[in-house]
Amino acid sequence: MPGTNLTRDEARARAETIHSSSIDYHVALDLTTDDATFSSTTTVRFQAEQGATTWLDLIAPAVTEVTFNGNALDHERVFADSRITLPELAAENEVKVVADAAYMRTGEGLHRFVDPVDDETYLYTQFEVADARRVFACFDQPDLKGTFTFVLDVPEHWTIVSNAPAARVDALREGVRRWTFEKTPLLSPYVTAIVAGPYHEVRSEFDGRNGSIPLGLFCRRSLAEHLDADELFDVTRRGFAFFEDVFGLPYPFAKYDQLFVPEFNAGAMENAGAVTIRDEYVFRSRVTDAAYERRAETILHELAHMWFGDLVTMRWWDDLWLNESFATWASVLAQSESTRWTEAWTTFAVTEKLWALRQDQLPSTHPISADIRDLEDVEVNFDGITYAKGASALKQVVAWVGRDQFVAGVRAYFTEHAWGNTSLSDLFTHLEHTSGRDLSEWGRQWLQTAGVNTLRPIVSVDDDGAYSSVVVEQTAAPDHPVLRPHRVAIGLYDSEDDGTLSRRHRVELDVAGERTEIGELTGERQADLLLVNDDDLTFAKIRLDERSRQAVLRSIATLPPLPRALCWTAATDMLRDAELPAREYVELVLGGIEHESVISVVQHVLNSARTAIVLYADPGDRIRLSARWVTGLRELAGKAEPGSDAQLALARAWATSVASNEHATELRALLNGSDDVLPGLTVDTELRWHLLQRLVIIGWAGDEDIDAELERDPTAAGERHAAYARAARPTEQAKMDAWASAVESDELPNALLTATVQGFAQPEQRILLQPYVGQYLNSIARAWAERTHDSAQTIIQGLFPRVLADATTASRVREWLETAEIPDAARRLVVEGLADLERALRAQACDREAAG
Repeated sequence: MPGTNLTRDEARARAETIHSSSIDYHVALDLTTDDATFSSTTTVRFQAEQGATTWLDLIAPAVTEVTFNGNALDHERVFADSRITLPELAAENEVKVVADAAYMRTGEGLHRFVDPVDDETYLYTQFEVADARRVFACFDQPDLKGTFTFVLDVPEHWTIVSNAPAARVDALREGVRRWTFEKTPLLSPYVTAIVAGPYHEVRSEFDGRNGSIPLGLFCRRSLAEHLDADELFDVTRRGFAFFEDVFGLPYPFAKYDQLFVPEFNAGAMENAGAVTIRDEYVFRSRVTDAAYERRAETILHELAHMWFGDLVTMRWWDDLWLNESFATWASVLAQSESTRWTEAWTTFAVTEKLWALRQDQLPSTHPISADIRDLEDVEVNFDGITYAKGASALKQVVAWVGRDQFVAGVRAYFTEHAWGNTSLSDLFTHLEHTSGRDLSEWGRQWLQTAGVNTLRPIVSVDDDGAYSSVVVEQTAAPDHPVLRPHRVAIGLYDSEDDGTLSRRHRVELDVAGERTEIGELTGERQADLLLVNDDDLTFAKIRLDERSRQAVLRSIATLPPLPRALCWTAATDMLRDAELPAREYVELVLGGIEHESVISVVQHVLNSARTAIVLYADPGDRIRLSARWVTGLRELAGKAEPGSDAQLALARAWATSVASNEHATELRALLNGSDDVLPGLTVDTELRWHLLQRLVIIGWAGDEDIDAELERDPTAAGERHAAYARAARPTEQAKMDAWASAVESDELPNALLTATVQGFAQPEQRILLQPYVGQYLNSIARAWAERTHDSAQTIIQGLFPRVLADATTASRVREWLETAEIPDAARRLVVEGLADLERALRAQACDREAAG
């Protein structure tokens, strides 16, 4: 939308004018008016530099009143685009703004959802990055904190949750009640929240350092039977106990509610005391333990934000990475040390790090501490660098300064800056004090430069089979040439008589510069596997010498979980870098996945192998490799323990790849209730949709089947699955319909838009997709200009023609970019897609060469 941007310079100037700690909001919302808009009345009191001019942020269809220091302003004149101009500030100021604000269906602002099961309306807010202004007038930037009192008029059967407890609930008129909430402590507008509707509620408490903390869980009534409250409360309590102990500071808010809300764009949001979480985490069908592990990480991530993010908040979005990276590091640490997921760092090594490695090798890569000039910059920086590379860097800091010293620094940081705003230098000051280390050079090399280093062992062996020399060679990409200091461990693994790879020796040291001689290994008997970055202390691309590579290809399944995960990550990265042929990677997975014990790793590796076939395999050999893959998966699924997580993961991966009549017949039998295909496999609601969608893609099911399944599952999730299936039908008309509803119309809510976009592009339907390359390129400028950011990004990223993965498509996109006039943020998304195509072409050439 034009006129909604905010630059860093503007925010700094406004922060110099407004006295942050003086800001007090009274926000009254009437949610009983109509289905499109609601009444928003905001009264803001604040102190400021006398005589200066500033503005309030607001995005609303209409403003009906602006009263400034007792004077009525011409609201049609002072309200333009997304700003209400406030001239001639006094030392003490009061502004009242009355507006008609809009409900959203994009997951931004105040999102409105009607549950198809019972026709009940559910509302929730999502304000990050700067969408509080879609609900009430405010200074919508992180460093202008204020106190908030929310007053809401709602239907009498609704439950309302906000950041603070409700002070009172009064009958207002027939069928309407008024909820008045206690005043919050100082908060940034983006972490305030309102959740409203007939939510199902379960309550508990945690005995914290400062007394009992009320805990709440909420979900839609139609999901209540699936809400596993005992499990969720258990993870939450473990997180509270861990963080209060490690951070040395009691939980800072009056209560802690977690609300599972529909059509949520992200995983969750750290609203102070009122965390919103996507309600797909209320599992209505059987899932593997990987899903529970991921949900627990999300819960702990948001809980960590209560201290790092909400209590102490970044000054500007430059430090978004620190906010998210700290929460990621803290959540995985808490998982590994206080929950049943003791191998959480193993999951991190495969999932988060591969995400970061991909992002860091795109043309759009940026330093961890990115230069965030405005809101458009920050919108596209919620990426693998912000979360996963940053968390890896923090893990490196912990290894470098020492855990005890790191924790002591964090505690001092919380104590000094509670309820305030900070930048990275404030944290580093405390870490340097507690550790005695100078972090300035480390910060410059790790946080202010982009790109990833590669660590490769160069070994020489004497006639007795011992190392005469071991050198770690460090390289960097030409366009990001910095070589960083790394704290690494190197492990030597030998094959035992039973073929198991076990660690014989480990050294830990600093690696810096182009070459680092590992003198401690001179004279050591050559290992079958020499693993650089054992224990995963640093963030780097890891390579294997030839002997180690053969050991991994032969015996990866015999390694312990974390080194095994590091080898999976190295192999997957080598695949993407055209150093490991797709055919070899597929065989590695088929040979090693059966004995992989960490289910999150199983699922991630299975997905990577599917990508290898779809994008990285030689197109001329793709059919053969696909057949090898699906046959291997069918065999593995048949051998897996009935009813196990492995069986479910393998069955889903197999179903995703089915193409032959023989296997399609088995899918149909599973859908029809057969117990003979995979005994012990529970074909419940979610798996039924998965099977049906595959049958639709390959032409074995159609509209009648989709309609019948939706009648069987007439829920919001069922509607999403049906939208995906309709877009995935292998017909020209299906593609035309999907394109029209997703791109040419803006009527789809965010969840159905995402499902339609995801269903549209199927690798098996490349011929149907080729005509849309031009249409896609022509639609980008309009999508960016006319849609909200989240919707535009869904379209531009989701419909990029990656699955075509051929030179013709890459050439068309490259030529289009040379002349296209689009905003930098939109261009970035297209450039990233082109980089994926070019990477796929290099990998295809590698696979083709391997065929001989």
